[in-house]
Amino acid sequence: MSSPDERLVAELRKHYLFADLSDAQMAELRPHLHVRAFEQGETLFDQGDHASSFFMLDRGTIKLFRVSAGGHEKIMRLIQAGQSFAESVMFMGEPRYPVNAQGLTPGRLVSISTPAYMRVMETSFAICRTVMARMTERIQSHWDEIEALTLQNTQYRIVHYLLGLVPTAEAPSADLSLPTRKGVIANHLGVTPETLSRVLRVLQEEDIIRMQGAHVHIPSVSALRRYSA
Repeated sequence: MSSPDERLVAELRKHYLFADLSDAQMAELRPHLHVRAFEQGETLFDQGDHASSFFMLDRGTIKLFRVSAGGHEKIMRLIQAGQSFAESVMFMGEPRYPVNAQGLTPGRLVSISTPAYMRVMETSFAICRTVMARMTERIQSHWDEIEALTLQNTQYRIVHYLLGLVPTAEAPSADLSLPTRKGVIANHLGVTPETLSRVLRVLQEEDIIRMQGAHVHIPSVSALRRYSA
């Protein structure tokens, strides 16, 4: 592990967990930030491990998943560069990770000491309130995603997932790349790989999307959004 460079610290400052920290507070936190590289297939933590840190992904893709008693793996969330994960457990009495985390690609992340971050939060009610408000928004967003994955039909789930990859919600069109293999995405969406491929093929035939390998071009984001209505 190593300390983050200035570029990486600047990227952290864009995230809601760090955006409102003063320079002095960030300086206090910096000794507790550690950069860690990981390989494809590497386990980052297991469900039930003591949660002493939360994380910000700098590059690569990570899956958060659970394994049933029967050995079936269910992907709960796919983490992309710029996203944080495991921060919500910091408010638990005895924090433990509720899922497993594994690298889907080689990558790099920043681990942040939970006790150190909590000490900084305790010095400012305004920061604590802001972080709690943003976490509440994140939780609501996760509930919306759970609804999409459990109550909506297959086509809606896939279109909803593609819309979630669009960098800017207001963009008239978009170019993006699927973050991982289609089989992994299908697992996350609760569909078979064959069903995912079929729906993507239909979207291409109707010129809602255009695909070349993992690259996806969306000529009209609004048309894709209407397709899921």
